[in-house]
Amino acid sequence: MSNLGTRYTKLKNDTHKSIIRRLLKKPSAVVALCIISLTCIVSIFAYVIVPDKTPSANNMIIELGAKQPGFTTLLLRIPKANTPQRHCRLFEWFNGTPSVFNAIPINGYRYEGNRIVVRHYIDDGIEDTLTYTAAQLLPADELRASTIDQQQYITTHNITKRTFYLGTDRFSRDILSRLIIGSRVTLSVGLVAVLLSLTIGIILGSLAGYYGGWVDNAVMWVINILYAIPTLLLVFAITLTIGKGFWEIFIAIGLSMWVGAARLIRGQVMAIKEQEYVTAARALGIGDARIIFRHILPNIAGPVMVVAAGNFAAAILIEAGLSFLGFGVQPPAPSWGLMIKEHYNFLLTNRPLLALIPGIAIMLLVYAFNILGNALRDLLDVKG
Repeated sequence: MSNLGTRYTKLKNDTHKSIIRRLLKKPSAVVALCIISLTCIVSIFAYVIVPDKTPSANNMIIELGAKQPGFTTLLLRIPKANTPQRHCRLFEWFNGTPSVFNAIPINGYRYEGNRIVVRHYIDDGIEDTLTYTAAQLLPADELRASTIDQQQYITTHNITKRTFYLGTDRFSRDILSRLIIGSRVTLSVGLVAVLLSLTIGIILGSLAGYYGGWVDNAVMWVINILYAIPTLLLVFAITLTIGKGFWEIFIAIGLSMWVGAARLIRGQVMAIKEQEYVTAARALGIGDARIIFRHILPNIAGPVMVVAAGNFAAAILIEAGLSFLGFGVQPPAPSWGLMIKEHYNFLLTNRPLLALIPGIAIMLLVYAFNILGNALRDLLDVKG
């Protein structure tokens, strides 16, 4: 028996390796995997790589609203009177670091004794002059130190050069930072929706396909009822029932997407339960639960993977649509759909990238999951 088990395991591993090799021979699938992998890496290390590390990248510099990509300026950092509370490094790695400075854009500066005179940037071609003392810019311990060169310290620590590679939105927030952090929301909604929809779909689809009869009729009645309701309306109804919030939206999307998974899994189980090895398992007195979860479900892993990829793409689009309509993730949390909602009216101005950039990000990620799902369907010969 151990030799038979070893052989089965080896055959199973060889099959998986063969599928991966064939998948990597498809250029479109490789591109899709690269897009998905890059998005996952960027979302995990979001607050490590973003220029604006404040929570939700919500740092606003009012003078810099709706700037074009590549806009560069000098910033004078002024310590806040009330220092925000800091948290542990792990917490800030996931949630961002509160800024201890207020920043103002400047076109230039000069020193006059222990004072710094700056040309405050207000808008293109508009500026005024502001004066700050060392006491306003230096920390108290540095101010008391007699050996410190105050001008050198201010130049090094209080004046920085900042480039907004994708420009700023109309609230003067860095688009690149919000786009990167928004990828977390996009991937989270896909992951939660897929896990929830597959869990419900596998359980109900397996029961309906295996037992048939009144169980199958009851499950299919529910599926047919839910199929008759448009997805967005169903999500609205669930949202109104459980509340509107970050996790509530994810759960609502997952609860609206299980019907497709249940229908496909039901058909697969109905076909597999007639196989000889399932009949033999019944004859040996093995319980129904063990037959379903140990013998039938492992053999429909292919269709489940295809459904997961499709549901992931669908969940991203649904979340973007909900955020655009105001029912999704609420401000100031960055969401690609919310970024489009905030700037879609800029499409008719000279700054259409404010809405196009998050739209392109959604398009690429949905494209990647659809291409991956199609490639898996071709390799695994899934029907349904």
